[in-house]
Amino acid sequence: MTGHEPPTALPRELLERPDVRAALATHDFGTVFYVARSEAGISYSMIAAECGIKPERVGTLAKGNGRVTTFEKIVCIADTFRIPGHMVGLAPRPWETPRDGSAGAAPRREFLKASAAASLAVGLPELSRPSTGGQVGSDLPEKLRQRTARLRRLDDVLGGGDTYRTYLGEYQATRSLLRHRAYAEETGRGLLSVLAEQAQQAGWAAFDGGRHAEARGLYEASRKAAVDAGDAELAGNALAFLAYQGLRGDRQARQDAVQTAARSCATVGPDAAPGVRALLYERLAWAHAVAGQADETERALEAAHGALAEADGEPQPDWAAWVDETELQIMSGRCWTELRLPLRAVPVLEAALGRYDDSHARDKALYLSWLADSYLTAGEVEQAAAVTGRALNLSTGVASVRPRERLAPVLQRLGAHQALPAVAEVLEMARS
Repeated sequence: MTGHEPPTALPRELLERPDVRAALATHDFGTVFYVARSEAGISYSMIAAECGIKPERVGTLAKGNGRVTTFEKIVCIADTFRIPGHMVGLAPRPWETPRDGSAGAAPRREFLKASAAASLAVGLPELSRPSTGGQVGSDLPEKLRQRTARLRRLDDVLGGGDTYRTYLGEYQATRSLLRHRAYAEETGRGLLSVLAEQAQQAGWAAFDGGRHAEARGLYEASRKAAVDAGDAELAGNALAFLAYQGLRGDRQARQDAVQTAARSCATVGPDAAPGVRALLYERLAWAHAVAGQADETERALEAAHGALAEADGEPQPDWAAWVDETELQIMSGRCWTELRLPLRAVPVLEAALGRYDDSHARDKALYLSWLADSYLTAGEVEQAAAVTGRALNLSTGVASVRPRERLAPVLQRLGAHQALPAVAEVLEMARS
């Protein structure tokens, strides 16, 4: 840690205590507050002031009643007590010093990402969702949908290792509400639709963080909730997520994933929002590409571009609104890379990634891995090494398993050319 600790910093010996470590792993900050006062002499009023929590709320949490689930509060508490990020499911905090004692704190990009994420979370309403009580108001589903959309922006700058617990907490809170509260039939359908959306969000974070069993369970729960809600678009998207995950398997699993992706498109039908159809068709194209089906890939990409052209400025569901022409171009380049068509892939990926901001570090690192792959296939080894170096730099500190997984085969192929200085340098970077 740094040499300038705040007065609320917990001593290392307390942070390493088994009971405190267990509490931090489950975000049981009540235990942390109690230990901070009883063992470190930090008053509840000081904790309240530093964490931006009402003093009575701190006392309530310390008695074991209630939980802290919002991203902004988790970040604030971690920084207040100087709790290393890995202990609470966050990326390394800006003030952390590398464990090997080398100079410097976390890279500036990590600080900017954490700051951006916190600013996105600021202002989220603390919705009242008690487990018992009167009937839920008809406006709650829309409020929850807006909250879910705002939290989705965290995925732009953070990996699933950082966001999973937050997204899962939102899903669990809505599921509890559905089980224990009373509501009108239409409100219930709206809540089920939100639940399906939240399950997909949590499932994606689990997948990105390497929690593949949890991801599948959440995707399946999402599909059931969407079907029960009569929300064909979200039901189709749940199938698309299941297909995307299935592509990690063997040949039979990939063939099954293609069929699942095709079902996702059929589920939403031709009358779905253009952005939704574009998203599902691009995922179908990806499934065909991974399965080595070039003609089918081309047809699915054409369908995706055609659907996106129909959008014409009309509002789209927030969970599909990120799909634009740049994203489709990147997906096209990815597909052509998988199909070993580098002369088609490279120009498209270079142009699209030139417009892609480095603040989206995880995604850009992933996309650069396909560009590096295509350069290698084309025999441009030094260019592949340069692009791989950019991807490695971007992926440093990102709480996602996918960039390194994607870069591993590229680095292995580069190993055959390690006599080249540019390649030797990037291989050394990967080992450090």
